[in-house]
Amino acid sequence: MVAKSYDIITVGGGIAGASLAKVMAEKGAKVLVLERDSVFRDRVRGEAIMPWGTAEAKELGLYETFIASGGRDLVWWDGYQGSERTSHRELTATTTPKEPVTAFHHPTAQSFLIRAAADAGAEIRLGVRVLGVKTGDLPQVLAEVDGEENEFRARLVVGADGRDAPFRGWAGFNVLRDPGHTLVAGLLLDEVPVDDDSSHAWLNSDLGLWVLIFPQGGGRVRGYVCYGEDAGFRLSGDGDISRFIEQSINAGMSEGIYASAKPAGPLATFDGAASWIDHPYRNGIALIGAAAGAPDPTWGQGLSLSLRDVRVLRDALIRDENWDLAGNSYADEHDRYFKVIHDIELWETEILMKTGEEADARRKKAFAAWREDRTRQLDVMLSGPIPFVDETTKRRFFGEE
Repeated sequence: MVAKSYDIITVGGGIAGASLAKVMAEKGAKVLVLERDSVFRDRVRGEAIMPWGTAEAKELGLYETFIASGGRDLVWWDGYQGSERTSHRELTATTTPKEPVTAFHHPTAQSFLIRAAADAGAEIRLGVRVLGVKTGDLPQVLAEVDGEENEFRARLVVGADGRDAPFRGWAGFNVLRDPGHTLVAGLLLDEVPVDDDSSHAWLNSDLGLWVLIFPQGGGRVRGYVCYGEDAGFRLSGDGDISRFIEQSINAGMSEGIYASAKPAGPLATFDGAASWIDHPYRNGIALIGAAAGAPDPTWGQGLSLSLRDVRVLRDALIRDENWDLAGNSYADEHDRYFKVIHDIELWETEILMKTGEEADARRKKAFAAWREDRTRQLDVMLSGPIPFVDETTKRRFFGEE
């Protein structure tokens, strides 16, 4: 078997893998994308890039591709405490990057990014079953293509196949995981009458419910219900759609919002526990996106993190001819910003999602401190990672000093 050689192979052609393929092919790299699916379907994934991720998409030259796929700017963030609207925030004026949320339909955007990568010069193989990987000076990927086993080599192999795929295990990475604490249910719906230039978020801390709507235009929205794992149920399938709507109303949503709604995709629930790799580079193998670090989807950071990974890895590879040094540089930087996101997600969950008397007392103390000094609250979920967080940051967040 004669192995074909490339500069970069991405195992996975999702948002992260296709994005990296496009931006590196544009820099003259010989890139191969190995993607499992031949057709992209709704599997209830993230469909909103936070403002700091929109800035990354623009820096990478990908924003136009998301918009061309049907994406739209959500300039406003409407927040509700129960049924009361407590904020109507203009994101393009109040976030650090001065950008909106970018909402889109995930399967359509993936198709557009794959096409953009091909147009930039990347070789795309769909319907591929990756069988294994060998690390070393010139890593090798073994894959079944059109029913035949093929071997591919590259200076750099990039795992971009998601949080539960086997690639990172084959490459020798150790996966770390949080204990379970939240669940996230998602559903695509049509005929939902909400302002389609705004993200909508309802919080009911008494019930541990966090409900979000991201409009995609024409009355279509992606809705999410985030709730505690101790609720004892998982929403899945057509039979649970009425319960999904009921939980949304329990969070404070007006009954009229989903009164005429029609499901436009499957209902599924995912574990909220984060999983990650410390230092996602070794022996010619880099990991990006959820393969490198999958945050708690409750807080909507996954797509933005994926785009940050793509940009940081791209910049490292362009900057340094020694790609081993570049890979390690990327991994060091990834660990820094992933830790910031991960830590603050845990704090947000503790403050906003936990229930009971102890949680109520903790919330009361923190909220009082936030009202006195808004800098305690942190805007990382919308504005992006700050340079670092430490115990002082945490105590200020919780109103403990």
